[in-house]
Amino acid sequence: MSRLIALLAFGLTVIHVHADPVRTLLTIEPSKEFPRSSEADLIELRDGRLLLVYSRFYGGTADGAAAQLVGRTSGDDGNTGSADRVGLENEGEMNVLSSNLIRLPDGELLLFYLRKNGWGDCHVYVRSLSDDLDTLGEPVRVSSATGYHVLNNDRVIQLKSGRLVVPTSLHLCPDGTQSSWTKFGIPVVYYSDDNGMTWRYVEREFTPPDKAGVLLQEPGVLELLDGRLWMWMRTDSGSQFEMFSTDGGVSWTEPKASVIASPRSPASIERVPWSNELLCVWNDHSGWHAYPKGKRTPLCIATSADEGKTWTKSRVIEGDPDGWYCYTSISFVKEQTILSYCAGDSKVGGLNRMKVVALSKQWLSGN
Repeated sequence: MSRLIALLAFGLTVIHVHADPVRTLLTIEPSKEFPRSSEADLIELRDGRLLLVYSRFYGGTADGAAAQLVGRTSGDDGNTGSADRVGLENEGEMNVLSSNLIRLPDGELLLFYLRKNGWGDCHVYVRSLSDDLDTLGEPVRVSSATGYHVLNNDRVIQLKSGRLVVPTSLHLCPDGTQSSWTKFGIPVVYYSDDNGMTWRYVEREFTPPDKAGVLLQEPGVLELLDGRLWMWMRTDSGSQFEMFSTDGGVSWTEPKASVIASPRSPASIERVPWSNELLCVWNDHSGWHAYPKGKRTPLCIATSADEGKTWTKSRVIEGDPDGWYCYTSISFVKEQTILSYCAGDSKVGGLNRMKVVALSKQWLSGN
């Protein structure tokens, strides 16, 4: 077991007006020492505290700059943060990033993340994490295919069967340098039936995305009520693309366009526990709201009562036309929905500022 490292506190922006439908709980501004904070996940611990784990960059703002995983806890539903900070030091030749937190049925807490060594070597790892945030388990490598894996924050899920599913985008890089790195991702799903001890994946045949002319990147996955798995991916074609699996993520249909209009930006989708509807948080470019072409704004939410076939008219969470909103995590705590996301702009950089907000149950329900 490796020892976690205590870190100093950041400034906390707190708004205590609980009547507001959207409350800002935390804003982390970029600084000279830590120019980027991004790609977070949040989970409720067994004692009721909230744990937020995110990537803190100290070597620059680029995706390959040096970064470590840091965290904070809150004992009052995110209104204030603790002074104790814990972190995973950078164990990659470039960085560690993209936190995913999962609570197993037996109570064990798992932390998934990316360890980035280079353009041809970026892999998913998982460690156990104690609730007192004092120790991390030894790393287990999840991804085994050769290449550069992308796993977004808050993407790992556990199915009703107990299977853990990790949706990744595999980017080939034959000579290990940026010049041969391909932006066309291959959806690769890793799965485990022994609580993350061992992992498997199935190499699948489908039309290479570069030949099909579709840029597939940054997949997410969700279990539908009928037992199928639904995967969605960002593209450069004006919408999220989707695939389905009827065997727990082993085989998948061919990717096709979904009804979720968006720029080349990830969407986040989860099931609302008190309504059983689906909640989508993304940059809605369907035409409901004004938007600058190609930019990751506005940040919107919508719900679906028919498993993603149709969606309600979206509502805007962040609407700055100069904003850059993406990499959202979704957590349901008591009767509120907590989102973390990048909330940059042209002044500070698109991925460099992070926000955490709480949405009221009433507002989420459209009331």
